[in-house]
Amino acid sequence: MSPLVLILRWLVPYRRRLLPGLLASVGGEAAAVALMGTAAWLITRAAQQPALPAVAVAIVAVRALALGRGLLRYGDRLLGHDAVLRAVAGVRTRVYEALVPLAPGGAAAFRSGDLLTRLVDDVDAVQDLLLRVLMPATTAFAVAAGTTGAAALLLPEAGLVLGPALAVAGLLVPCAVLVRSGRDGGDGGAAKEARAELAAVSVDLTRGAADLAAYGAENRVRARACRAGDHLAALERREALTTGLATAAVLLLQGAATVGVTALGLRAHASGDLPATSLTVLAVLALVAFEPVAALPGAARRLADVRASARRLAAVLDTPAPVTEPRDPAPAPAPSRSALALEVSGLRVRHDPARPPALDGLDLRLPPGRRVALTGPSGAGKSTLLAVLMRFVEYEAGSVRLGGRELREYDGADVRRAVTGLTQDAHVFHADLRANLLLARPDATHEQLREAARQARLLEWIESLPEGWETVPGEDGAALSGGQRRRLLLARALLADPPVLVLDEPTEGLDPDTADAVLADVLDATRGRTTLLATHHPAALSAVDEVVRLT
Repeated sequence: MSPLVLILRWLVPYRRRLLPGLLASVGGEAAAVALMGTAAWLITRAAQQPALPAVAVAIVAVRALALGRGLLRYGDRLLGHDAVLRAVAGVRTRVYEALVPLAPGGAAAFRSGDLLTRLVDDVDAVQDLLLRVLMPATTAFAVAAGTTGAAALLLPEAGLVLGPALAVAGLLVPCAVLVRSGRDGGDGGAAKEARAELAAVSVDLTRGAADLAAYGAENRVRARACRAGDHLAALERREALTTGLATAAVLLLQGAATVGVTALGLRAHASGDLPATSLTVLAVLALVAFEPVAALPGAARRLADVRASARRLAAVLDTPAPVTEPRDPAPAPAPSRSALALEVSGLRVRHDPARPPALDGLDLRLPPGRRVALTGPSGAGKSTLLAVLMRFVEYEAGSVRLGGRELREYDGADVRRAVTGLTQDAHVFHADLRANLLLARPDATHEQLREAARQARLLEWIESLPEGWETVPGEDGAALSGGQRRRLLLARALLADPPVLVLDEPTEGLDPDTADAVLADVLDATRGRTTLLATHHPAALSAVDEVVRLT
């Protein structure tokens, strides 16, 4: 299915909301054209100094059309934007729901800046599809058909001139813009990719500023960002040139049609076949009929961008999820920590069919209340095993049983409520400390928050801060020390209180003294909990119930 057709299908449920806005748009432009035509008739007729009753209806019509145009245009903005914003919110929800199964491994196919561009800018293109493409095109065609018909009623020859001119301006010129857009960059795709590249480089430049400065690489990355910006600017100038030339062509057609219709009207008036009032109306209709049509080259340009955005969104939607959810999932495993056992036998996991397995033949038994440490060199598969247990990665062979059932039988969300904790790439959000903890358990009371913070040895520090629990730790915990950040993430994992707690390298990236302190807190907080701890730290090996070494 064409990506653009797919997006249009998503918009079908909003048709009842979109239709009133569309009708108001058509009505507003029709009222504007009718107002100009009626006013032209009234001025010409008034110059003939008729009796007042002869122009009374026209005077009332001018007033009514002027008021009606304003009201209809207000209704167009109000109803149209309300419907469009609801539709965009619905599409963004669909895209986000498609992203959720990809996290965390499947989303790695997209750079963070590029993915953000797809989720924000490309979804916003749906708004342009409705407001800047479909509604202007529908309005322009309706007004063009109405004015051509009115001109033909007044003077058939005028309709034969005005109709083809409007068809060229409303069909051929926008089609030329679409063709030119395809030659310039694949239907707007080059500009979209350039914006995504600029966003991705900007993210690297801001998030990695300290490392870039430390290694003297900031000038290279800055130059790369400048090249991306220059490339994008060049593409946008080319787009502007195409749209400008198309607009100029519409203006030339407007002028030619107005001159042609006026010339025909003057000839008919000279022969006595056309009253002076009708001559004025014809000239004005020919002039104003092109106003809605003048927006179509820009609409064609936006359509090219929308098609490119639709393809980029389709790439996200078509990305296969790393884990297949069961069609008929088993009931969620029991939430009791004392009754949920985890058994792994003959496990084989392969990230790439062309590469050796990351895990092969692994056996592991984790009964309730037991603490097991996973150790081994980097790349041995410790994080892979934890990802399998949390249903982030599919396993090729073997068995993983949770509560007596195969892990594949459960819904992924149910598995993660039973098996979760501190992952290697855990994120601190740019929200206050309370919100960062409540992410794990939204219904937690303040006392439960304090207990989790106390277990992670963070409570005293939090309550000593000027803003306390409302302190914002910055982007990904930038305002925290390494130990404070890991303790905050540990407190979140403890607050979740899953039956099986997994902790992936809780001391990674910390200096030795801080690592020892954090590990001591981890071991103290997990006493009596079913825990699977992936670590290189030797102190953990003597404090747990069992050590499993991966090679």
